[in-house]
Amino acid sequence: MNQVYLDNAATTALRPEVIERMTAVLRDNFGNASSTHSFGRSSKAILEQCRKNIASYFNVSAAEIIFTSGGTEADNLALRSAVRDLGVTDIITSKIEHHAVLHTAEQLEKEYGVNLHYLKLDHCGMVDLDHLKLLLEASDKALVSLMHINNEIGNVLDLSSVADLCATNKALFHTDMVQSVGHFEVDLSKIPIDFFAASAHKFHGPKGVGFCYIRKSSGLKPLIFGGEQERGYRAGTESLHNIAGMDEALKIAYKNLETEKAYISELKHYFISQLKARIPNSSFNGSCVDQTNSTYTLVNVCLPIAPEKAPMLQFQLDLKGIACSKGSACQSGSSQQSHVLTAILDEDALKKPSVRFSFSVFNTREELDYVLDVLEDFVKS
Repeated sequence: MNQVYLDNAATTALRPEVIERMTAVLRDNFGNASSTHSFGRSSKAILEQCRKNIASYFNVSAAEIIFTSGGTEADNLALRSAVRDLGVTDIITSKIEHHAVLHTAEQLEKEYGVNLHYLKLDHCGMVDLDHLKLLLEASDKALVSLMHINNEIGNVLDLSSVADLCATNKALFHTDMVQSVGHFEVDLSKIPIDFFAASAHKFHGPKGVGFCYIRKSSGLKPLIFGGEQERGYRAGTESLHNIAGMDEALKIAYKNLETEKAYISELKHYFISQLKARIPNSSFNGSCVDQTNSTYTLVNVCLPIAPEKAPMLQFQLDLKGIACSKGSACQSGSSQQSHVLTAILDEDALKKPSVRFSFSVFNTREELDYVLDVLEDFVKS
């Protein structure tokens, strides 16, 4: 049986070079980076070099990169600390954010009584910037949290426009960049973002490690207390081998960005064109067929399958060795419809199965042909 992995928005395979780097650190640099002896100093040197390397890709200071266990912790660190420490009275977000943001914002509304606002969305899930402007003008102290790349439908947020609106209205701007770091270049010397979250396993790095960008002099205080690691923002001994693996993965991602982007973009374009030709009544969710307003790494398609047959689609794809998803992997245990699709689709569209296929440099056109054959057979059977 063929094995085809098209769920790269959920997680990605480790690059061989990343495994080699992590193995070397595990073997040769096991000292605690907080220790003052030679073993500790060796680990500390690696840790701080990784921090400098990562900061350089976004044109920020190394001191503004705080290592975390992943994107969820980074989102929580920024949102919870901003409300607790910086006098935030309003959180402005959208109903199609990752649950790491939505559930955190809902909890902050309960704990601190902040006003929680959801931006209007168009039929593709793009945020209404005029609505954002109105909400910002009516707020005393706002925190805006909008993801750069939507993890289910691939929409790309206009970071510069949102950041400028926030700056004009003296609001804080947090963005979840878990799906964009390693896939898009973002120069923070040109875009006034206050906080962003990233996770290594989305760009062929290890799971269990990520980072939070916290703009210098932000006034944030720790979320996890203990030692003085990570500039005091995040106590606990750093996972050096994971951080080194993340550094290696990000280095390769940005070194090969244009070449790999062109390759993956061609795969996505081919997949969409073949879907349209083979299954003409397919429709595409969000802006995922728009090359300007969507990421090149994924497509979310609604297939013309009868409601009684729809529940079998994912099962049949899995039987054929095809890995994809109906939404975020974090919701895979839930029987509920995707909250992202529920926010933008009508009832008729929600009755049909929607599937997210997400691509990487390790995929091939031959794999896509196999997936297309399976989909076509299932739809027409």
